Amino acid sequence: MPVRPDISSVLVIGSGPIVIGQACEFDYSGTQACRVLRAEGIRVILVNSNPATIMTDPDVADATYIEPITPEVLTTIIAKERPDALLPTLGGQTALNAAMSLVERGVLDEYDVELIGASAAAINAGEDRDEFKDVVERCGAEVARSVIAHTMDECRAGVDALGGYPVVVRPSFTMGGLGSGVAFNDSDLHRIAGAGLAASRTTEVLLEESILGWKEYELELMRDTADNVVVVCSIENVDPVGVHTGDSITVAPALTLTDRELQRLRDIGIAVIREVGVDTGGCNIQFAVDPATGRIIVIEMNPRVSRSSALASKATGFPIAKIAARLAVGYTLDEIPNDITGSTPASFEPTLDYVVVKVPRFAFEKFRGADPRLTTTMKSVGEAMAIGRSYTEALQKALRSLDKKGTAFHWDGPAPSQQQTAELLESIAVPTEHRLVDLQQAVRGGATIAQLHEATRIDPWFLDQMLLLEEVAQEVKGASALTADVLTLAKRHGFSDVQVASLRGISEDTVREVRHAFGLRPVYKTVDTCAAEFASRTPYLYSSYDLETEVASREREAVIILGSGPNRIGQGIEFDYSCVHAAMALSDRYETVMVNCNPETVSTDYDISDRLYFEPLTFEDVIEIYEAELAAGPVTGVIVQLGGQTPLSLAARLAKAGVPILGTSPEAIDAAEDREAFGVVLQRAGLPAPAHGTALSDEQARSVAQGIGYPVLVRPSYVLGGRGMEIVYDAQGLDDYLQRAGLEPGGVYGTGPLLIDRFLDDAIEIDVDALYDGSELFLGGVMEHIEEAGIHSGDSACVMPPMTLSDTEIARIRRSTEAIAKGVGVQGLLNIQFALVSDVLYVIEANPRASRTVPFVSKASGVQLAKAAALIMTGETIASLRRSGHLPEADAAVTDPDDPIAVKEAVLPFKRFRTTEGRVVDTILGPEMRSTGEVMGYDVDFPRAFAKSQAGAYGGLPCEGTLFVSVADRDKRAIILPVARLAELGFTVLATTGTAQVLRRNGIDALAVRKISQGVGDHGEQTIAELIESGAIDMVVNTPKGQGARADGYSIRAATTGADRPIITTVQQLQAAVQALEAQLRGPFQVRSLQEHIAARRSRRGSAPETHPVAPVEDKETR
Repeated sequence: MPVRPDISSVLVIGSGPIVIGQACEFDYSGTQACRVLRAEGIRVILVNSNPATIMTDPDVADATYIEPITPEVLTTIIAKERPDALLPTLGGQTALNAAMSLVERGVLDEYDVELIGASAAAINAGEDRDEFKDVVERCGAEVARSVIAHTMDECRAGVDALGGYPVVVRPSFTMGGLGSGVAFNDSDLHRIAGAGLAASRTTEVLLEESILGWKEYELELMRDTADNVVVVCSIENVDPVGVHTGDSITVAPALTLTDRELQRLRDIGIAVIREVGVDTGGCNIQFAVDPATGRIIVIEMNPRVSRSSALASKATGFPIAKIAARLAVGYTLDEIPNDITGSTPASFEPTLDYVVVKVPRFAFEKFRGADPRLTTTMKSVGEAMAIGRSYTEALQKALRSLDKKGTAFHWDGPAPSQQQTAELLESIAVPTEHRLVDLQQAVRGGATIAQLHEATRIDPWFLDQMLLLEEVAQEVKGASALTADVLTLAKRHGFSDVQVASLRGISEDTVREVRHAFGLRPVYKTVDTCAAEFASRTPYLYSSYDLETEVASREREAVIILGSGPNRIGQGIEFDYSCVHAAMALSDRYETVMVNCNPETVSTDYDISDRLYFEPLTFEDVIEIYEAELAAGPVTGVIVQLGGQTPLSLAARLAKAGVPILGTSPEAIDAAEDREAFGVVLQRAGLPAPAHGTALSDEQARSVAQGIGYPVLVRPSYVLGGRGMEIVYDAQGLDDYLQRAGLEPGGVYGTGPLLIDRFLDDAIEIDVDALYDGSELFLGGVMEHIEEAGIHSGDSACVMPPMTLSDTEIARIRRSTEAIAKGVGVQGLLNIQFALVSDVLYVIEANPRASRTVPFVSKASGVQLAKAAALIMTGETIASLRRSGHLPEADAAVTDPDDPIAVKEAVLPFKRFRTTEGRVVDTILGPEMRSTGEVMGYDVDFPRAFAKSQAGAYGGLPCEGTLFVSVADRDKRAIILPVARLAELGFTVLATTGTAQVLRRNGIDALAVRKISQGVGDHGEQTIAELIESGAIDMVVNTPKGQGARADGYSIRAATTGADRPIITTVQQLQAAVQALEAQLRGPFQVRSLQEHIAARRSRRGSAPETHPVAPVEDKETR
């Protein structure tokens, strides 16, 4: 059937902020769907609170609402926009849960909105554990034996019914395995099931028989209204059941199944998708197979586009989200053409003539004390994917794509001794981030396949491949000379030049010279969905040491854009956003070539750039791509300043190898990164920086810190996201830091000198994004942080336009920014952090690259900075961009009193990281970045915008209830007014003894409660931690008292996060929260689309005569 005539507008719900378990794969699928629906002539209304996505760009949908995804806000938008249909299957669990709330509240019926993509019945059948069990059994397959429980007593009875421990505990309606785990005894059960009951929307958990150690598989399927079903891709987990599939190394297609087993999985999968009734879209089904008996169990299904669908799309070139969107509006699979071949329909199942490996990237180093074991709760923050002609080649490429020390296989030092090998075999029995590398070391030490299988339960075929890699390594090491044959063998198994160099004891450059002398270079193959049966029209390429290359020659000049690699904390989707914008902006004049290895993102979508290389971002891989492109046609240059630190750190080596770097030169990048050089720039410009020094040894560090005076901020060189950065209050704290940092891989001074700065207490921190073309500056945005300096800019809430800066201060900031841009020699984007302390504007740091605030600034100001930056890098000027309409006449130095206010709030993943005892890791914010994503609140004034940002980040502030306050002495004066206001609004105030006394003296009725260190009272009075854990407290204000007395504070914050209540850890945040609460009490949120904001801004700037401004009543009619 062609497109349904009764659907003229569709509301698409996005997935909100990036959290662990729900990352930018939903930005990729949502962006694809919006583009397809608009191409069909349908009006697309989008709701998503995440400003860092391409999806929320004003040109992706017709009406873009960057608003909190709550049932109330969605109802307001539906009432205003009156869509015909709602598509909830592209925004992960967030969108599904929101849609289900609207169904239950009767909102969709009231406004006559149809649910498309999946019916409420299908969503329930897939999500509700009991219903799903019936479905699977009706299909003649089986699920794990299970019991549903709603209380702890029911849980205990359930364990007995299943035949004792171990049991798996899973809550209903959650995402990324949140709250689930394996219980081996009573105390585990109490810990996991207690948390699970709290995390589930329906307070129920499922206990099921343990299938730990079974083989795990997934199928991606699609079905249409004519009952055509295709299996897009089979995926096999290298790690057996017990590790969440998002944390597991996975391969596509499945490699260790017999044809018969695969057919059985297909039959079950097809029967289940039919029975559940998904008839307009994709779904993903997970299976477990008992390797001993071949018994197959269906673990679960997701009746929506999932994390695995993004992987399957990138692995096969079959765009699941695009096709799902077309199916949802009435097409069938045989009517949809395959984009890549152009000659086959989507009802042709893709076939692969290569192997794809996905490897997760973790961030345990950010959460001290977190339990490093991998379980059924997802903990990885990103993933890298690689394509090769064999499993070994793809695996080695994927591991080096992770861009993290210690993740690739290595043969350094002597092989492990028998004793060490025995220890390794013991350690790999528990899945952790480093299990595969430890396994490889055990193979070096002579462990057998039987021993390895016994320890890990990984399929013997995968273990045999590890032995094969070891044999190749020994051959490379033992060969009398590095011959062409030896090198070819190593390359075909994915060994990098760096690995070969360390095996031979020579330098990487020598290996490259020898390899080129033999004429050994990679060729590039196409991902074509059909194993080369039909011609492919889109160049989506991967490297291999094979015979013929498939890189087509071209006439136009090319620009190569280096992406940002796998998502991680500190370098996420915001950088991908800038890379995609560059590809869009340059596509008119150049062939755009994207290099990236992250399967979740929009940049690795084959129709964003003219050519896509799915390759690791290492020097070796990038230089080979550059030379292959040079052979195909002229190359203008390479863009390194948009993908964050990963491509930036390659700049100097690429330039030395003769590669033209577009935009800011590698020397200028160094001038900003190198402390001494940057000091000179500031001195010339007459700008103050906080007192600072550098150290290359512990002695130096102590004397420098003594000279500067405590408190100091310490951090290693060349890091992103404040890795290893801390505030130290005294000499003892510094010793403690040096000792801890010395144990990390690379030590304290591994990346260069340790940087030590005077820490500015009570400073207002300011973030600036600007463009510079060599002669003129365009100030993109000035953001004021709500928290004071000392909290990493990625974690602190910030507001734009700034709340408390006068026009003269903004002018001063502009002059300083211009002086730095000129002094460093920036060509393109620049981000500077300033600190304002009692009228002195200090420069904290400058980064001559795209920063993580670029998307937020672009959405809030309506100026697409990354596009402008790409054009400046290729020779445009700010003046020429103003003439072509890419940039407005006035920049951020000109304030517009009617501009709406945007607040960015960070979303933190503390709930997923627990210590081995099961407590949440400490939630205190500091100079090291820990947030995974962000939301934006956008409204006419600060209180409303802040309230929206809180609602979007974690569901919002309570309007009534009990407040607990415990603050450091230096904050006691500042909290009196906000707490008094909360008491007036009807909150009951509890406080620790000291704080309660101060509040009472100021006429605030505060009840004193027992500290944790005081223990339970004589008459059984609970301590504050017990009160919080029991849910008696609705909001907590707790500011830390410096480094020493942190134990009480930590327990309070851990208990609050565990109980899922808002916690406020700075005075500034408390003041903002009070304003937000007052705004919330004035009535429900009003909404306005980005397009309306932009139109209003244009009419104010363009047509409104300057002499008599429009009366405010007309402009703010949205109030």
